[in-house]
Amino acid sequence: MPFPPLAFALSRGPLRLHRARIRRALAALICSACLPAMAQQAEPAPAAADTESPFAFHGQSTYIWQRKPAFNAAYSGPNSLGTGRAKSYSFSATLDLGLNLWRGAEFHFNPEATQGVPFSGLHGLGGLSNGELGKAASTNPVFYRARAFLRQTWGMGGGTETLDEDFNQFARTVDKQRMVLTAGNFGVLDVFDQNEFGSDPRTQFMNWSFMTHGAFDYPADARGYSWGLALEYIGDGWSARAGRFLQPLESNGLRLDRRMFEHYGDIIELEKRYQLAGRPGTARLLWFRNKARMGAFSDAIGFGIANNTTPDLADVRREHAKTGVGVTLLQQVTDSLGMFARASLSDDKTETYAFTEIGRQVSMGGVLKGDAWGRARDALGVALAVNMLGPDHRNYLAAGGQGAFLGDGALRYGPEQILEVYYSFQPVKYLSISPDFQYVRNPGYNRDRGPVKFYGVRFHGEF
Repeated sequence: MPFPPLAFALSRGPLRLHRARIRRALAALICSACLPAMAQQAEPAPAAADTESPFAFHGQSTYIWQRKPAFNAAYSGPNSLGTGRAKSYSFSATLDLGLNLWRGAEFHFNPEATQGVPFSGLHGLGGLSNGELGKAASTNPVFYRARAFLRQTWGMGGGTETLDEDFNQFARTVDKQRMVLTAGNFGVLDVFDQNEFGSDPRTQFMNWSFMTHGAFDYPADARGYSWGLALEYIGDGWSARAGRFLQPLESNGLRLDRRMFEHYGDIIELEKRYQLAGRPGTARLLWFRNKARMGAFSDAIGFGIANNTTPDLADVRREHAKTGVGVTLLQQVTDSLGMFARASLSDDKTETYAFTEIGRQVSMGGVLKGDAWGRARDALGVALAVNMLGPDHRNYLAAGGQGAFLGDGALRYGPEQILEVYYSFQPVKYLSISPDFQYVRNPGYNRDRGPVKFYGVRFHGEF
């Protein structure tokens, strides 16, 4: 019988004589049914860290091919974009080897290989046409360490949210309010000025004008990486970030200056998240200050006049600080359309040290997902940028001076205007093919040259 204590009690004498036994039988019945469920509820749930994978393994590979037709120019200098037809390509392959350490800590190591041929030795434009070519400087594959960094997260409450697994990121549950420390070898743009609609030339806009603020001369080696640390506070509706990074030993050089307290790049960014018409948006304010041994444009011009020579920044390098600010707006307009706008300004009195020769910039763009035409994985991107120079920078180039990327021997100044359009076709989840078109008016800020057109296609795969 299924419940023998209860059956035995009911089979003997008057019920009133066996109430005690009945109560004991019912208690036994209840306990036998409830104890397993109670034990299951009482058993502590496994900690989030216990369910996380101890290792991460991701990879990406990107090939970009571009062609430039011939264009007209009244003259050319040593750092001009060549006027003839030309081809260019870049190839990169990167691995992410991640290790989940103690609670909230992860380590990532990125070996990378690059290869490529730039247009005109990577000269002649403020907004260069391929953001991957800053990393590629050889027709043979070059292997190096791109990143090796530790990230530590400390929870501060406010509820939880889930981070999806991604390149250089473990899937994990974190507090909405948290502190995050990133330290080691990584890129400034891995943390600052993150733009989901237009920052990555491997999957989005290719032109350097859209990688970040054009005037943001962010500290990095020639491949775009540095050593440093960044501390973030991520709140429920706002965030704040600060970091210090190594500068290269020389303008756009590969070797970094290890004197972090003498030559460095400091960055502060404030972020506010909001809702506009029920759609999420983000506003950011960024400030940077670089300290290094740099040449000032006015000093080079004065030295050239005094010595009857063409001004050269190498003749006048000394300790300088360069500062700048940038504002970013990101807005989800519909379920399919997201847009961004940026404006940035630097003092532009000293040579470009780590990024490109843009002193002031306004840019905007948008990415439309392919849901509207039945291609949910596809995307169409359109962006515009107007790049400008400060007066000292203009005068230096007009006098025949050469910068890291510019130097036509003369200059009839005009803002550099760039239009880029791409379509990302994704036949399968981990592969995209993206035709791309760029139109550049006043290349190198020179009305006597151009316009220039670039046609390209990008193949990007990841796992």
